[in-house]
Amino acid sequence: MFLSYLFVFVLAAIPLFELVAVIPLAIIGGLSPLPTAILAFLGNALTVILLIVFVDHVKKWKRKRQRKRIEEIDLEEGIEEDWEAEKEESKKGKRARALFDKYGLPGLTIIGPFFVGSHISAFMGMSFGSKRKMVTSWMMVSLLLWTVVTAVASRYGVTYFMPNVEEDGFLIRLFSR
Repeated sequence: MFLSYLFVFVLAAIPLFELVAVIPLAIIGGLSPLPTAILAFLGNALTVILLIVFVDHVKKWKRKRQRKRIEEIDLEEGIEEDWEAEKEESKKGKRARALFDKYGLPGLTIIGPFFVGSHISAFMGMSFGSKRKMVTSWMMVSLLLWTVVTAVASRYGVTYFMPNVEEDGFLIRLFSR
């Protein structure tokens, strides 16, 4: 049983998987909704916070490096360099930018996890110039909201659409061998 819940925590922590997918899978697999929701939230939140801190440190390092380079440049000679090179954005990056432009940081962090994923939403929020504390706060609100909505919908959806779902589901059987 412990391994089943550990699996939920680890799967939710992996950036390719989202708690919006992990929670229903675990509940259909026979796990209890409350521990599943808590562990999925903690797993996803842990890696999102680590990502936000990492991006913040990279941004600080980059700013420090740019200041050092600017000091070395002879401004009288008119040397100009574009420090922020144009980057080719991915499809998810473009969607995240559109969400940010239209709804701001709250919209990106609340809507983003469903459309582009929580890790990409956090990364883009930091990349678009938002402060670490604001991105962290909004991401935690968003993850909590998505956790509650997904857990409740999954719990009642499973009992409604699959009334004969086993108490001893496939995840419990998988890790009990």
